[in-house]
Amino acid sequence: MGKNRHEELGLTDEQVLDMYRTMLLARKIDERMWLLNRAGKIPFVISCQGQEAAQIGAAYALDRDKDYAAPYYRDMGVVLAFGMTTQELFLSGFAKAEDPNSGGRQMPGHFGQKKNRILTGSSPVTTQLPHAVGVALAGKMEEKDFVSFVTLGEGSSNQGDFHEGLNFAGVHKLPVITMVENNKYAISVPLERQVASETVADRAKSYGMPGYQVNGNDPLEVFKVVKEARERAVNGEGPTLVEAVTNRLTAHSSDDDHTAYRDKEEIEEMKKNDCVLFFSQYLKDCGILTDEKEEELKKELDKEINEATDYAENAAYAEAESALKYVYAEEGGE
Repeated sequence: MGKNRHEELGLTDEQVLDMYRTMLLARKIDERMWLLNRAGKIPFVISCQGQEAAQIGAAYALDRDKDYAAPYYRDMGVVLAFGMTTQELFLSGFAKAEDPNSGGRQMPGHFGQKKNRILTGSSPVTTQLPHAVGVALAGKMEEKDFVSFVTLGEGSSNQGDFHEGLNFAGVHKLPVITMVENNKYAISVPLERQVASETVADRAKSYGMPGYQVNGNDPLEVFKVVKEARERAVNGEGPTLVEAVTNRLTAHSSDDDHTAYRDKEEIEEMKKNDCVLFFSQYLKDCGILTDEKEEELKKELDKEINEATDYAENAAYAEAESALKYVYAEEGGE
């Protein structure tokens, strides 16, 4: 592919600028969440930093007006691309009543929003994979042309739900795309202590589907493979496994100290390969983005984040009685 690789993929200058905007927004929201956590204002952060390119590259390759997403806890980029707002994410961080994910009942990163077809996530890892496969089965049974997209970390790819979900998807040729965001650490356990196969993508063959390993720091490479996977899915050719090799630039969560198991040199090397900086440089090399435009964009996003933070911090908590809702079925309830 040539210099303007996005054009060869059918993307306009405006579309790749929008991709960069969403990547930068995810990064800046995440950075603000860490500040709020360290200030004692929000209880927990589980970070997307370093994985935005894989998330946005994949999400933009989907039909976000009809496809379903079953994101894992780091997928702030995916949920922003699917329509969740900055304000809604901060409402979740502050655990306020208006939080669309759970009404303030769940930890941040447990995404779910019916209107944007984001399936509700749960705390046990990998449970979202069989759910996404179930949605794909429903779509096939109802002869709909949507695709189900599910993400997880490479640590999750060693759970039973991964095997069961992908095996079922392969047997029934379901329109589901599974993307493993391989950041090389399952909390503190490095890749070589988790996975015996050469790559996670190698496992696809066992489930009767193609598997591709891609550079998860390059949103265009991820876009290309997910777009092709979507075309296969809607043509009735079944599921695809994608392994996006990426970096987790932060600790596992705000409760973790990653310097206990990663040395400073490794962390610095990862920061040199920051996907946000990579894509910014690509856009500048193409003449789409300038330093001035980038500064304007950063100011615009800072304003959006400041307003969302203020709104969420001052929003109401859920009423105590609401803890009794959504536990048992109610007559006449949804």
